[in-house]
Amino acid sequence: MDSQQSLDENRYTYANRNLWSGILFGLGLIAFFDEVVFHQLLAWHHFYDRSTTQIGLFSDGLFHAFSWFATIGGLFMFADLKRRQAVWMKRWFGGVLLGAGVFQLYDGLIQHKVMRIHQIRYVENVFIYDVIWNVSAVLIILIGVILILKTRQRDEKKVIAYE
Repeated sequence: MDSQQSLDENRYTYANRNLWSGILFGLGLIAFFDEVVFHQLLAWHHFYDRSTTQIGLFSDGLFHAFSWFATIGGLFMFADLKRRQAVWMKRWFGGVLLGAGVFQLYDGLIQHKVMRIHQIRYVENVFIYDVIWNVSAVLIILIGVILILKTRQRDEKKVIAYE
């Protein structure tokens, strides 16, 4: 078995771990981005806006801790994949986009509209913000799914050559 064949076999053996590492990292990354940009820099909202500013800031701290745990967890899994020579960047990056997009869509639909714990921005016509937020989430998900699907099936020529 040559080294390329061994590398490909490692990728297929750890395909799910590549995907979940990417999903966790993407979820943490987009949560971190949301918290820094929309909560801190723009000050559009807090994670929980149905109470005092102090509670809102406390909820932001918990949200920030969650985002770091997810990001670090995904990176620990990635480091393990690297050690095993099983990193599959296309699949991992597809997972990153899927995790980021799913989190953003969950935030936009469930947290903003169903639970109403905060809105993306408190303005008279929030509809345009909601549309941009949720449509961009769907696009990120679609790109992630396309990348993942491209890695789902083994290349038939390689499988025949290996067997």
